[in-house]
Amino acid sequence: MMGRGDGPGAGAAGGPARHVPVLLEEVCTALEAEQAGTYMDGTFGAGGYTRAILEANSHNTVIAIDRDPDAISGGAALVSRMKGRLTLVQGRFGQLDEIAQAQGHEHVDGVVLDIGVSSMQLDEAERGFSFRSNGPLDMRMERDGPSAADLVNESSEAELADIFYHYGEERRARAVARAIVEVRRRQTFETTGQLADLVASLIRQEPGGIHPATRVFQGLRIAVNDELGELVRALHAAERILRPGGRLAVVTFHSLEDRIVKQFFAVRTGRSPGSSRHLPGHVAPKPTFEPITRGPVAPSDEEVARNPRARSAKLRAGRRTETPAQELLSAITMLAELPQTADKRGGRR
Repeated sequence: MMGRGDGPGAGAAGGPARHVPVLLEEVCTALEAEQAGTYMDGTFGAGGYTRAILEANSHNTVIAIDRDPDAISGGAALVSRMKGRLTLVQGRFGQLDEIAQAQGHEHVDGVVLDIGVSSMQLDEAERGFSFRSNGPLDMRMERDGPSAADLVNESSEAELADIFYHYGEERRARAVARAIVEVRRRQTFETTGQLADLVASLIRQEPGGIHPATRVFQGLRIAVNDELGELVRALHAAERILRPGGRLAVVTFHSLEDRIVKQFFAVRTGRSPGSSRHLPGHVAPKPTFEPITRGPVAPSDEEVARNPRARSAKLRAGRRTETPAQELLSAITMLAELPQTADKRGGRR
């Protein structure tokens, strides 16, 4: 499970923390943060991008959002220090346009989204995001709603297999799901260690490879928090709230996220067959974005050496045109959803 970067002595909201924002300079460049404006940070975390935007121009203001109440409380010192230039809101970035409007802004100049679990969440065993230390099988960013343990103990074998395969990209998803169902007949899953040990007993770790439970944990985390669905909603919300000329920068850490962002920008910039501009008699909508980055921007070798968690990061960015925001893209929405298996429809899988 890739986090959003960490390292010793990293600056963060309110003081030192374990979090280093990835591709920070590249994100600020894509946003043109040196130009005075109102920006939104949809994934505040430890405040790395927010702080950089505020420091880029003394007239900048930021509306920052985070689902995690710990991130909100941790950012209080930075809010105080910024003396009205930073507003910190607990909420989901899929509603960032509504949040901005509630703060009195019909449009903003830039939006940054840093997708995935934060380093602080990974490093805190009691949050249950990681198997590195034993803790409760939780994974809830908001500390509310069904937990990973609820999914593991209550979902059908077919549903678990879908979660592990489609959200975790685990090739042995069916075998893991089958083993979970067998084990939970005798005892419920309550800790990260229980699940990690079971997966490790089924999947052999390659020399120098990732832990066998990595993909299973990723799939559960995405399912618990509806991360891909939130990403789809956030991209469309950013399209609605950005003024003409406003900029959207999105940093992703694995292929599922990047595929959604890539397809969104491809369609919205008119570079994808999804725009249907080649269909006879069809008038394709005008692009709502112009590309800022041509393909993904990856971290430099130097950044990866400083922060190994940056190695899989990709940045994509676009500039808003004057074309009105378009309807939700069903093809993009489908990328965030689990397929409807025969088992869920009442038949055999």
